[in-house]
Amino acid sequence: MSDRTTTRRRQLGAMMRKLRARKGLTLEEAGSLVGVSKATVSRYETQAGPVKWLVVDALCREYDATEAERRAVVAIAKDAKQQGWWSSFSDSIPESMNLLLTLEDEAVRENHFACVYVPGLLQTRAYSTALQRANEIPLEASEIDRLVDIRMKRQEILTRPKPLRMWAILDESVIRRVVGSPETMRDQLDRLLEANESPHVTLQVLPFAKGAHGAALGSFVIIGGAEPALDVVYVDFHTGSLFLEKDEELERYRLAFEYLQAQALDMEASSSLIHRARKEL
Repeated sequence: MSDRTTTRRRQLGAMMRKLRARKGLTLEEAGSLVGVSKATVSRYETQAGPVKWLVVDALCREYDATEAERRAVVAIAKDAKQQGWWSSFSDSIPESMNLLLTLEDEAVRENHFACVYVPGLLQTRAYSTALQRANEIPLEASEIDRLVDIRMKRQEILTRPKPLRMWAILDESVIRRVVGSPETMRDQLDRLLEANESPHVTLQVLPFAKGAHGAALGSFVIIGGAEPALDVVYVDFHTGSLFLEKDEELERYRLAFEYLQAQALDMEASSSLIHRARKEL
């Protein structure tokens, strides 16, 4: 099984475990309901070997999954062998990035809180390139180009036939920190202003004047599936990445995002602050 297939199987396994746990069934109980062994149910949840979408469909029905949940899980099961667009890039893409790209490919919405840099989905090429050049471990020019190409390709989920619904909250430091040159930053701020005019993007700025706020969790993304039960939280640390899916973890980040929404400026005031920051460059 290729790394690209593994990412879809990992997502499928996580969803199947969550649905079974929510129903309160053991592996053996779940298997007996659809006429398969405990080992088969376990295999479907642990990415071990191929899956049959008809069995996945039957399990979802026994788990009392919603229609949207069942369709989403069955779609992943049917496409478990499908390679994503990112398969054309180098095999050196980390597994965490593979999983992020897989989740984004299936997502219908994303809620971002950024406290350091502009979210990747809204970065200009020049801004993204400047970030890669600032890496504490110097990268070859070809490697920088490859990473930036991936980031630019990711942004197509905002313009696909059924665009991702994106809600981004930016700490004011994100629009004040000059990445690259002032010209690069002006272009980046223009990109944010343009994004805030899109019907599929909502952009808010959390101003310094608000003082202390619910951002102690740092930057994070809530990647939304067809149903809230399929959501995953993505946290990118300097030393690695975390994907959180437990109900209590999701609830914590959802509450934090709601708090930040209430604290941040509305869209119009946010655009005004971005305009002011641009003028001051």
